[in-house]
Amino acid sequence: MSHDRTAHAAERERINAAINRLLTGAPTRSSGSLTVEALAAEADVHRMALYKRHSDLREDFNERIRKETKQMPEGEKRLRKENATLRQSLKDARAGEAEARWIVEQTILASAVLTANSKGNELKTEQRKESNVIPMRKPRT
Repeated sequence: MSHDRTAHAAERERINAAINRLLTGAPTRSSGSLTVEALAAEADVHRMALYKRHSDLREDFNERIRKETKQMPEGEKRLRKENATLRQSLKDARAGEAEARWIVEQTILASAVLTANSKGNELKTEQRKESNVIPMRKPRT
């Protein structure tokens, strides 16, 4: 157990040192970009370790990026861009849905009008057959 704690503490120290190197622009093992991937490479830890075991350090890294460099972390930039894309897709889908709904409503209305006209013509034809009045010209259909 104590070996696990020692390894965990050593990993945290490597991550903190890597954060400092990245923020000062002195990377030794990575591209130097301010990303979680670069932090993992710089600290020589698996990226998932930063998401699972050391999420607090990952959040500290992102917060320091905001404060010290006045930049937005790369992950947040990607998420904001994806969010904007998804919002536009949703807006387009809603517009398409509204247009489809309008087409359906118009089709139903036209169908109702045609059905009513058809029934009205049938009634007129039946009434003419029953009456003794003969029209002078042929009725329009």
